[in-house]
Amino acid sequence: MRYVDGYVLPVARKHLGLYLSAARKAGRVWRDHGALEYRECVGEDLKVKWGALFPRVVRAKPGETVVFSWIVFKSRAHRDRVNAKVMKDKRMNAMMDSKDMPFDMKRMVYGGFKVMVDA
Repeated sequence: MRYVDGYVLPVARKHLGLYLSAARKAGRVWRDHGALEYRECVGEDLKVKWGALFPRVVRAKPGETVVFSWIVFKSRAHRDRVNAKVMKDKRMNAMMDSKDMPFDMKRMVYGGFKVMVDA
């Protein structure tokens, strides 16, 4: 069964363009190393009446929105191999070394998930 890495993070609306540019580059890196899918989604309907609100979970500040992202792999072992290559990729290192990150990594929520239903 497939495996998914999921991310939820706050991004200042004024930095969405910069974030999108970085996300496109990151998506190419992950796909070049074998990821099956790479998706980045920006929050649109975040004021729901039930459950934990994404903005609250990531402690979004005024002027920030939430980005929900996921990467699909064949398996957890495949994820581990792909991510090891991604972390060594010079393109990724150049983006991660930037002092101008378009989001606060300390408020990012991340986890790996085994797919249970694929309908």
